[in-house]
Amino acid sequence: MSILKTAPNRLEYLTPNDWALLVDRAKQVTFQKDEILIQKGRQTRMVYLLVKGTARIEADFKVRIAQIGPGQISGEMAFLENSIASATVTAEEEVQAYAIEWSALGDLFELFPHLASRFYRSLAVILARRLRDQIKPGNMK
Repeated sequence: MSILKTAPNRLEYLTPNDWALLVDRAKQVTFQKDEILIQKGRQTRMVYLLVKGTARIEADFKVRIAQIGPGQISGEMAFLENSIASATVTAEEEVQAYAIEWSALGDLFELFPHLASRFYRSLAVILARRLRDQIKPGNMK
């Protein structure tokens, strides 16, 4: 679990107790190389906290948006929007992750509002950093 707290672009505002609550509600899952964690256009109603391995996030026509690894999350945009996935997430090697159902997150957030606040703040920072990483000098008109 310590990797979840120390990786870049992680859920950095969560406390150790927050992590314990999340992991307690999660299911450990493993994906093999080239296995899809999240399929664009589908609603999995799950977020994944990667513990081991890397995965690529791709939009249309295999356009790579990002690469994620231990301590990082996927499925957060669909969760935030209560919508379908806007990208496909594929394991680049064996990936071990904690899978947390949206309903379990909702239950936790109802019981622990401060956890919700720290979780959403962490997601906002992650998404802002991903957006900033996509903006290259000279691409703005």
